[in-house]
Amino acid sequence: MIKLLLLLWLAMAALMATGWIVQQKAGNGGWTDVFWTFSMGLTGAAGALAPIGGVAWPTPRQAIVALLFAGWALRLGTYILIRVRTRPEDARYAKLREAWGPKAPLMMFGFLQLQALAGVVLLASVVAAARIADTALTPRDFAGFAILVIAVLGEAIADAQLRRFGADRVHHGQVCDVGLWSWSRHPNYFFQWFGWLAYPTIALNVFSPNLWGWVTLTAPAYMYYLLRFVSGVPPLEAHMLASRGEAFRAYQARVSVFFLLPPRRTAPPSPSVRETP
Repeated sequence: MIKLLLLLWLAMAALMATGWIVQQKAGNGGWTDVFWTFSMGLTGAAGALAPIGGVAWPTPRQAIVALLFAGWALRLGTYILIRVRTRPEDARYAKLREAWGPKAPLMMFGFLQLQALAGVVLLASVVAAARIADTALTPRDFAGFAILVIAVLGEAIADAQLRRFGADRVHHGQVCDVGLWSWSRHPNYFFQWFGWLAYPTIALNVFSPNLWGWVTLTAPAYMYYLLRFVSGVPPLEAHMLASRGEAFRAYQARVSVFFLLPPRRTAPPSPSVRETP
């Protein structure tokens, strides 16, 4: 397992180095997200399908985990690819370039390599869940598969609602407050995190001596930390406050920041809002 993770890390490092070249030539840091997502899907599926000694290959669990994880990456990566090709550079990367100044190319390379390493931390959960020695599917497997399907569908619905809202000129300058966006300020991030709960659901068995099952808990914990406190919510909310001001503050006052919760009704009504990040 350790050897396999090292190979996945080398593959991720090489793929993200290629992503660095592409984003440098394009002058758009958004390609970083495109390469990270597709690289995760490719290496994660490969890791999940890696042969297990003494077991008929591939097991049903390996095949389903690989298929669903690759499907998640393909859907999200395609969405990001279309956005990067049709819109200006994400404000987060533009600010990084400005802050780094002349050192931006070198700093960006290091940033992408850190993303490669972070990706392997997450992939450890995918691989651990796929490579459980017991080849017979269990109720935990079906629960995990259901979580992944719900996560992919939920994120796709949130993205589609945001895209439709932003495409309507009537909503220009507003904050999207429709559908899932009326229950969470970042439903796409919520479902992206939710999908990582599938792997401990599949792999974690308190009655089993397999320690790799416990490793799967790191993925949802780490992804929640990244999305909620580092690279997801904070920079996006800062951007929205700068561009939408009081409208976004009113939205913050009544809508949950991350988890899907009924909107608070005590705050005074404000215009429907949310611009595509």
